[in-house]
Amino acid sequence: MASLYSSSLRQRRFAPLSAEGRESSNAPLLKGIVFDVDGTLCLPQNYMFGQMREALGIDKKVDILHHISRLPTPEAQLEAADKIKAIEREAMRHQEPQPGLVELMDYLQERQIKRALCTRNFETPVRHLLGNHLPAHVFLPIITRETPGLLPKPDPAGILHIANEWGLQNQGENLIMVGDSIDDMTAGHTAGAATVLLLNDHNGHLKEHGHTDLCIERLDELIGILDGGFVGHREGDKAPTYE
Repeated sequence: MASLYSSSLRQRRFAPLSAEGRESSNAPLLKGIVFDVDGTLCLPQNYMFGQMREALGIDKKVDILHHISRLPTPEAQLEAADKIKAIEREAMRHQEPQPGLVELMDYLQERQIKRALCTRNFETPVRHLLGNHLPAHVFLPIITRETPGLLPKPDPAGILHIANEWGLQNQGENLIMVGDSIDDMTAGHTAGAATVLLLNDHNGHLKEHGHTDLCIERLDELIGILDGGFVGHREGDKAPTYE
């Protein structure tokens, strides 16, 4: 994974999105933001993972998607995947949007910042969330675990694919990955993107992780951060200086 693209530990910055701030800054421009879905756009539904592991008869330390991929036959893999989808379909009926979700997306739309999704969910719950809570917003591309030819997070393949679709020549360097898990932080960091951790009751230990650039408690906190200029908390050994 790291061999595809290795991002050094350095402070990440982007020019302010406000017109006056952008004109006075020589920091890199933000070209787009990639969002995780479960636990990021909607409130966490962590109970699903216990149900999934019980349905598959696996220990909590085993990665669910990795387990399915290692099953001996296509039939066994399909049967296991269908069990997982059934749990996700039931959970999607109870999705609740994160506080500040619509406000942040309205702001990014006004600033013409591209948005994409990169999730380990399958597509149906993702479309359900967008249709119910963000019907006026466009996310392209949408990368799910079913997107052919791309490994799921923590591999950076999905984020690198998004950067390529957007015509960016420097991989994830002008992007931010927003998520709530170590998979999100690692995928974003390894792709070269800045990373933002949306804090919850279970991920506080990732605040100081080397792959986390910034932490927020609500999605709409990003509005002020982006308007004034994104500055990651990590100082880095050779952090560039911008005025």
